Amino acid sequence: MAGVLIGKTSYRIGLPVLLVFLLVGMGFGTDGLGIQFSDMHTAQFIGMIALCIILFSGGFDTKLSAIKPVLGPGLVLSTVGVLLTALFTGLFVWWLSGMSWTNIHFAFLPSLLLAATMSSTDSASVFGILGSQKMGLKQNLRPMLELESGSNDPMAYMLTIILIETIQLGGSLSVGTVLWQLVLQFGIGTAVGLGMGRLTLWLIQRYRRMGADSKAQEDSDQAASMISILTLGAVFLTFAISTQLQGNGYLSVYLCGIVLGNINVPSRRGISKFMSGMSWLSQIVMFLMLGLLVNPREMLDVAVVSVLIGVFMIVLGRPLSVLACLLPFRKISMRSRYFVSWVGLRGAVPIIFATYPVIAHVEGAGQIFNIVFFVTLLSLMIQGTTVISAAKRLRLTQAPETDTSDFGVELADDLPTSLSAIVLTPSHLANGNTLRDMHLPAGQLVMMIKRGNQHIVPNGTVELLPGDALLVISEEKLGQVDQK
Repeated sequence: MAGVLIGKTSYRIGLPVLLVFLLVGMGFGTDGLGIQFSDMHTAQFIGMIALCIILFSGGFDTKLSAIKPVLGPGLVLSTVGVLLTALFTGLFVWWLSGMSWTNIHFAFLPSLLLAATMSSTDSASVFGILGSQKMGLKQNLRPMLELESGSNDPMAYMLTIILIETIQLGGSLSVGTVLWQLVLQFGIGTAVGLGMGRLTLWLIQRYRRMGADSKAQEDSDQAASMISILTLGAVFLTFAISTQLQGNGYLSVYLCGIVLGNINVPSRRGISKFMSGMSWLSQIVMFLMLGLLVNPREMLDVAVVSVLIGVFMIVLGRPLSVLACLLPFRKISMRSRYFVSWVGLRGAVPIIFATYPVIAHVEGAGQIFNIVFFVTLLSLMIQGTTVISAAKRLRLTQAPETDTSDFGVELADDLPTSLSAIVLTPSHLANGNTLRDMHLPAGQLVMMIKRGNQHIVPNGTVELLPGDALLVISEEKLGQVDQK
């Protein structure tokens, strides 16, 4: 409750709301109000559950039509980009460990492990800020960043696990074995994710048929709720099956979400709302828990090296990896490359991954955890508070597309109609400034007009103005409204 209420004020100052939850957790922790929580196993388990929900929700809301133009660069950033970020940062940590004035002394593999745990990005706070400011991004940057952030956690996870195993085996893990594990985790993770997406659809359809065959008709709200719970169960089952088969469970969950989000699934809106709420709850719980887990006094011992590592990742590590990955994609402008380089926010995922070395009893794991936590705070405070200003300085902002949710109107999933929204421009009003003058195609009807904060019930004589948003209902066979 404190996190939600305090987090509401973060929008006014441009502070990432998830950073607020992290700070609230620290305020209630050992050095704050005194709640004692230091169980890494429980933290890791809660984080695992939360990540499954967050990744599935992100995949479910990802439209293939939106990411198709940026599929290549997005996937390269989420795989090769993670690898290069870990390599560059690991080399810097190793070099830093050799300095006599530092208080960290990591060998090469532990240095790479530290870098690997925080090699993935987190876009939740970024788009929380952009969404609160009603700001859009040019050049397909938003879907590219969403694709990267949604799909790069599995790569960071695999690097973390492989490096822990290598350290435990005394560095005897061969390159061939590492490559085989990567192929195995990616291959099995992909297969399980795609297969479970289809199986979950079949289960939902089977549930609907069972309800239709019964004499007593089930309440529609109850049916939508049960289908959402069934989907949540399938999320955890997907992760469990993939992990049991030595695949990457996080990748499977994300792909399962993409499959379900891009096919005609019953109760889509209900599932989307339920998973969105569960995703926010998971993020809040995860950040509050991680705030409780850390001991701020211990972070002070590694403050200097953490600042150096964090600044290196922001200024050199992330930009070098992004520029290298986007080199083959010549259509992406330099301004866009710079912005993608800056939006390399660290979030809860690196902190969760940093618990794995602690549980595995890797030497220096306590320092790794504290450094990762400090770097995450630094990233959220520096990059998270400057995302909007960076986009404006690089002239990459634009007015966001009007969303039908702005009108507060919803249709039942089984209706053969769809809603869309258009914002009027002077060209729309070239033949007149009323709805009668627009000559909408048969089967399309304007349901509502939004002018600023005012909602107007339309009729043929209402005077239309440039900037008005129209909510249009269309028969599905006619497709979407002509935006021209």
